[in-house]
Amino acid sequence: MRHPLSLLEQRHSAPSRQLGEPGPAGDELLALLGAAIRVPDHGKLVPYRLILLQGESKRIFGERLAALSLRVNPDLPESKREKDRTRYEFAPLVVAVVAHLDPDSKVPVIEQKLSAGCVAYNLLLGAQALGYGAQWLTGWAAYDRDAAGVLGLADNEQVIGFVHIGTPQLDVPDRDRPALADVLRTWTP
Repeated sequence: MRHPLSLLEQRHSAPSRQLGEPGPAGDELLALLGAAIRVPDHGKLVPYRLILLQGESKRIFGERLAALSLRVNPDLPESKREKDRTRYEFAPLVVAVVAHLDPDSKVPVIEQKLSAGCVAYNLLLGAQALGYGAQWLTGWAAYDRDAAGVLGLADNEQVIGFVHIGTPQLDVPDRDRPALADVLRTWTP
C-alpha cells in the first residue's frame, strides 16, 4: 500500500527544457486546473487568475518578451535573446499564475499573494499526481510591468510564476533536501 504522503515525499521539479509532449489536455487539464484553485483564500477574494500558454501562443509570447528585453538592453548577447525567445516553447503547457490583488481589502496583500502561490504549488502537485513533470519559474518577465502588459494584466495584477507542465523526456534525479532537524524547532515560552 502506498504511503499517504508519498506524493509530497517524492515531489520534485522537472526542468522546463526537459518537458515535452504530451501534456494535460481536455477534461484532464480542466480537472487539474479545477483542483489547483482549491486553495486557502482568506476573505473569499479569489486573488488569482490563470492564463494558459499553449501551441503557437508560447512562441509569440517568447518573441514579444525577447523584443522587450532587447529594448531595455540593446547590447543583450544573442544567447540571452535566444533564451528569452524560446524559454516557453519546451513544455506543451505553460500556466501563468497571476495574483489579482485587492489592496483595499482587510486581507493583507501578502495573504492574497500566498493564496496565488498555493495555486502554483497545487499545479506542481497535481501535474505530478497525473504522471507529468512540472517546474515553477519566474524570471524577469514575472516582475516586469511591460511583460505584464503583454499578458494583459491590470495594474493590481502580477505574475506569481509560470508553471511549465509536460512529460519529462529524461529521468530527473532529486536534489539534496534539507534535514528536517535543520529547519525545525519547537517554540517554548
